[in-house]
Amino acid sequence: MQSVAQVTSSTDQRSLADSVTSMHLLPNNIALKSMNAERLLTRFLQYVQIDTTANDAVSDYPSSPGQLELGQLVVQQLQEMGASNVSQDRHGIVMATIPAHDRPHAPVVAFNAHFDTSPETSGKQVRPQVIRNFDGQDLSLPGDRTQVITAATCAELPLAKGQTIVTSDGTTLLGGDDKAGVAIIMELANTLLESREILHGPVRLLFTCDEEIGRGVRHVDLERLAADVCYTFDGGGRDTVDHETFSADLATVTIRGVNIHPSIAKGKMCNAVRGLCELVMRLPRDLAPETTDKRQGFLHPYSIEGGVAQSQVRILLRDFDTAKLTEHAAVIHRAAREAEQAVAGIRIDVEIRKQYRNMAEGLAKDPRAVNLAVEAHKRLGREAQLSIVRGGTDGSQLTEKGLPCPNLSSGQHNIHSPLEWASLDEMVAACEVGIAIVQRWGEA
Repeated sequence: MQSVAQVTSSTDQRSLADSVTSMHLLPNNIALKSMNAERLLTRFLQYVQIDTTANDAVSDYPSSPGQLELGQLVVQQLQEMGASNVSQDRHGIVMATIPAHDRPHAPVVAFNAHFDTSPETSGKQVRPQVIRNFDGQDLSLPGDRTQVITAATCAELPLAKGQTIVTSDGTTLLGGDDKAGVAIIMELANTLLESREILHGPVRLLFTCDEEIGRGVRHVDLERLAADVCYTFDGGGRDTVDHETFSADLATVTIRGVNIHPSIAKGKMCNAVRGLCELVMRLPRDLAPETTDKRQGFLHPYSIEGGVAQSQVRILLRDFDTAKLTEHAAVIHRAAREAEQAVAGIRIDVEIRKQYRNMAEGLAKDPRAVNLAVEAHKRLGREAQLSIVRGGTDGSQLTEKGLPCPNLSSGQHNIHSPLEWASLDEMVAACEVGIAIVQRWGEA
């Protein structure tokens, strides 16, 4: 297994110009230059080592300073490659333009990815490990040998045999969600600026913050973005087009009790921790994420904090059928009432906040967003898999706001986990899809 330092050394010895540059001849006789895989990898390794963990406990946007730091690096790199209208606003949102090439009046295509990583696993001091010509076998991570990526729990692992993959060292997440997407878009932009044979309309780039805590597009100015269609690179594997997501709400449940020294607590103490436990135990097991799949929704208590006087649990509400979120909310309210009865003296407040909605309804209003992405895959000799995603993306909210925005593959696997890994080969494939998409929209 190579360390990052070893990989950097080998990259220094090999000119970036010598990386993958094969030509794919598309049906419309346009030569498509492959992405510069080593440049993509170098940027990806830079990005994942910047701590951009989202923080739901604060109201600031962005919620962590690392997101501003990563945005500043991206701005610098965009300016160096020659992108136009590059900016980072006071909220940390980065936008840029790749000018049209021979298609100035074509629809404006935007690409989106987010800077932040999930707060569910630490993103501090990420130590990426690059493995070339991966053997496809179960993989023990060097920073914590108890962390083992296995084919039994990740069916995609053996399919990556022969590829270049990147993992963390097992003590943190990797951050491929969504720094793989950021790196893909940066390489896509670089290639469009370098390759004069690729004809396309105007392309806009959009990098957001705090997607992982449901705030990704809160400060996005769609009039300023001025795009007709958008695609997020925030999905797993390769050659998928996510055209449907969960609808999502967040419940914050606060349990209030009475604290007093335990030596004199009889008849006086009302333990909020016991109330929290009673509530969580009353959430149906058949509505847990670990017991549901496919189109089934769930209730997911994912964060607890507090003590005797006050405790709090956050619960994700998810379903493809938006109307069922009301039913899930009723389950939480019922569990709260029952917990109040079980632990005398406690009081429970339930606050439910809207997060995002299923993108399917919005995409139905402009089928071209999905259809042209499928056609782009065909031009590359691939078959796109239309899929649903048991989660959400910035595309969910952008679509709800009126900008159709399907989600595309970006080579991510085992996200939000120390067992996370990403495939460089799949990131390159995603770049090629992005190029084919802007070509196809250039003909629309």
